[in-house]
Amino acid sequence: MRYDLVIFDNDGVLVDSERISNTILAAHLTELGHPTSYEDSIRDYMGSAMHRIHDLVLERSGRRLPDDFDDVFHARVFAAFERELEPVPGAVQVLEKLAADGVPYCVASSGSHERIRVGHRRTGLDQWFDEERVFSSQDVGRGKPAPDLFLHAAERMGVPPQRCVVVEDSPLGVQAAHAAGMDVYGFTAMTPAAKLAGATQLFTDMGELADLLV
Repeated sequence: MRYDLVIFDNDGVLVDSERISNTILAAHLTELGHPTSYEDSIRDYMGSAMHRIHDLVLERSGRRLPDDFDDVFHARVFAAFERELEPVPGAVQVLEKLAADGVPYCVASSGSHERIRVGHRRTGLDQWFDEERVFSSQDVGRGKPAPDLFLHAAERMGVPPQRCVVVEDSPLGVQAAHAAGMDVYGFTAMTPAAKLAGATQLFTDMGELADLLV
């Protein structure tokens, strides 16, 4: 293994949640008078921490989102997760291989700790991630594309940034990994390869990742 730590994004990389959450986000914003299509949501908000959604809406419309926006959105997302969320195909096999080989790994997500845990419990991925392996944008001042989250994860895991690789499916995540001085593998199952062109390497099948990292 050429790296000492594999840092996974969560949504769209470990759990197949992006279609669910962006459908709900687009509908919720539209309901509040900010017309947003599913495609708009993917383009503008995929990989974002919640504060970035608030900032972009305020910048574009001059209006703040309601104080209960996050709570309502998360309640709808969590309910949908309980009904239909599944792990990304191949994710379990990658985690099994890393664990068997003794390769350290963790998750660093723009989502809240609660969102990560709800998704992992639903999909059974919680068995692979104890508390010491879970990092959220809640833990740092700035979410992606700032490097803070990835640098925080590396520090907590005791690995220098240059010995880390990030697995991401969003342009914001690729930017954050570069800013952190880390290699990044871009997962193109849902995101067009052109949008992840800055990645160290691109791949489309999560089941192939472990072999690519060797």
